[in-house]
Amino acid sequence: MERIRRKTQYKKPRKLRAVVARFLDYTLAALLCFILAFCTSLGPIFRSQDIKVHLGSIADFSLVNAFIFVAAFIIYALILTALIYYGKNKKFLPKYQRFTKLIKSIALRKNSENKKQSKLQKFTTKHTIFRNISHFLLKFAKLFFNCAKWFINHSTRNRRNLLLTFFVGWIWVPATLLAAYGADICSQIREYSWTWNKITGLDQPYIGFFSFVPMDIYPTAHYLWPTYPTYLTNQHNIVLTVIYGATTAVSRYFTDSNDAGIVVLAFAQFVFAAWCVSATAHRFLNKPWLDAESSSTNCSTTTFARFVILLMFLLNPLVLCSTIALTKSPLFAFAFVWWFGINYELTNCYHAKDTKNTLSTKPNAQKPRLHTVLELIVSVCVMLIAAKYAWYILVVQFVLLIIFERKHWRLWVCGILLPIVVIHGSLIMLISSGAIISGDPIESRGIQLQQIARIAKLDPHSIPRSAKRIIAPIFNLDQTAEAYKPYDADPVKSSGLQSKKVSYRWRYVTKDNIRKLDFAWWQMITHSPLVATDAFLAKTYGYFDIFDRPYVGPEYYIDTDSIHKSDWIKYWNPKWRTKFAEDISTFSDIPVLSWPIHGNTFVIFTLLIGVAEIILRRWRTLLWHIPLALLVGVMILAPANNFERHMLPLAFVFCFVALTFWRDTFTQSRYNSREC
Repeated sequence: MERIRRKTQYKKPRKLRAVVARFLDYTLAALLCFILAFCTSLGPIFRSQDIKVHLGSIADFSLVNAFIFVAAFIIYALILTALIYYGKNKKFLPKYQRFTKLIKSIALRKNSENKKQSKLQKFTTKHTIFRNISHFLLKFAKLFFNCAKWFINHSTRNRRNLLLTFFVGWIWVPATLLAAYGADICSQIREYSWTWNKITGLDQPYIGFFSFVPMDIYPTAHYLWPTYPTYLTNQHNIVLTVIYGATTAVSRYFTDSNDAGIVVLAFAQFVFAAWCVSATAHRFLNKPWLDAESSSTNCSTTTFARFVILLMFLLNPLVLCSTIALTKSPLFAFAFVWWFGINYELTNCYHAKDTKNTLSTKPNAQKPRLHTVLELIVSVCVMLIAAKYAWYILVVQFVLLIIFERKHWRLWVCGILLPIVVIHGSLIMLISSGAIISGDPIESRGIQLQQIARIAKLDPHSIPRSAKRIIAPIFNLDQTAEAYKPYDADPVKSSGLQSKKVSYRWRYVTKDNIRKLDFAWWQMITHSPLVATDAFLAKTYGYFDIFDRPYVGPEYYIDTDSIHKSDWIKYWNPKWRTKFAEDISTFSDIPVLSWPIHGNTFVIFTLLIGVAEIILRRWRTLLWHIPLALLVGVMILAPANNFERHMLPLAFVFCFVALTFWRDTFTQSRYNSREC
């Protein structure tokens, strides 16, 4: 009796735990489907708005939008359900016996009725020439299929072949376009040039009403400037600024132009991109850390998966344009792909199973290869120098690894924490010493800026006097209202050239003014919550609306005003450059067919797979997929809505995420059902 009593006492909390877990699963799945469906239903409202006449609002939500919401919710719920069912049963749909029997009976009946030869068969049997042609076509198709299969498997069987495949497959991009860039690198070159002029003793203006230096273009608030004149900033990451500036300075010395240096930088990024993608593809497709026997039995990847990965990286404009685009986001994206593959190898090494018995769960952990550890350190360093938000992502990932993978804490400290301390700590020291100027914190306040500007434009009478007094030294509310664009916060923070309208008073604002901004912003949104909600949705919905076209696509950097003003790059295949950019833009406007080249498509399906992994309790895989969720947060906080370059990391690793989901489904490892 005591044993029975103990069993019942044990079963009750276990059953309650299962009910709570299932409830949380349903809630999470419903929440994701709700967000995606809601953003999809808002798309027609915000896309049809006219800034001068009427700004779209959630108050315009109609029956048509409600129908779109319901339809989108059902579709996303079905997709998520299919993913979860596939993860549990290795098939997307359950077998319905009655339905399958009916289909079989219909097929048998048709076969019996079609026993007689068709007219086409009779015609081909009579005429030997047509029979020979059909036989030849069949043999040619078989030969083509075998050749294609051999090429796909051979080109992806090791890192060297993958590197050659991507290098040769992409080489036409730098050969025909040379480089792709916009205003960012021009500003970085200008910063370095002004600094070099200062070093050589050339007097230049610094702080003054009539002076206009590189830091005024972004702009960077003057209270951040040290008293001793300096022109280098961390706005676009100081390491990249120095590399770009020094390379173009050497180019000017030898050629009297920046163009040769820009081409060299673009080609260097092109080679780096080929290296990163080939290294990660090799890890996911071939698992090189396993021995030959284990590799042949456990890491075989279908030809179809290899074909999809090649197709994605060789033909997608998101990748092609990014290989030579000299701005921080593509460089970070390729470094992230490299780091993502290294994490995959480390996870597999530390949680390997007995390769001889696939059902065994006995730990068979392997030591990571030495060059993998070195690659981890280098990839983390490149991410840190490429994007300022990289250190937030890396710190969160480090904390999670220390908690759930604390056995290997030495690797995480040396490979992740130490580069963060060295690089980020050095930047803090340089800023505090006055050697460089920090980036303006207004850059990370995109949502607040949009809400303040929209309220100033549509509901200025709701702004309390106390809020106006606080905001007056920071923003000219009249100019802020005029500069407001629902999809871009840059005009509100006065980013641009000297002719811009001064919305953000960067010359006169103080640190104390910025500290009080949050209080004034809170007063404004509480007095006008509907307008504030509209501002938030108008700036973020596009990342989760699959029908929304990118605000700035990958083709933007191919044909910019900066290139048109270059010395001789503009004369290199100008018609082809324009046509290439226009063709991508035209194809991007085609509904449905253009989804594979839109970043938000990959964002949406990555989120769906991530929620499926949570519901399937694949904690080990989810642990190294957390940075993908953090990158979604970066997109939301970015200045613009549906800005393609912020979605590049998720787009580049999506094929590998899907391949991991497929592999985890067939592996049936017990560690995926345990808690970390």
